[in-house]
Amino acid sequence: MLLGLIIGAASGVLQFWMLARFTKAVTGGGLDKKAVLFGVCQFLLPLVVLLGCAYLFYNALLWAAVGMIAVLVVCAVARFIFAKKSGG
Repeated sequence: MLLGLIIGAASGVLQFWMLARFTKAVTGGGLDKKAVLFGVCQFLLPLVVLLGCAYLFYNALLWAAVGMIAVLVVCAVARFIFAKKSGG
């Protein structure tokens, strides 16, 4: 259970970071190859992590998914709150 949460949380943080970089590039008009790579990898990361967890740690698969989604939601809410407080 703990292993799944750690795997999910780590991949959730990485996925949020890639998504933030991609959306910043898209909304800022600076879309380049690196930003597109972040966008593509952001969609492939959950697939790779959850399939790898399913093959290697089947019992931790549910908790990996829960950890991934929980961290994504917490990071998104935190970013929204900090953006509102800073006036952006």
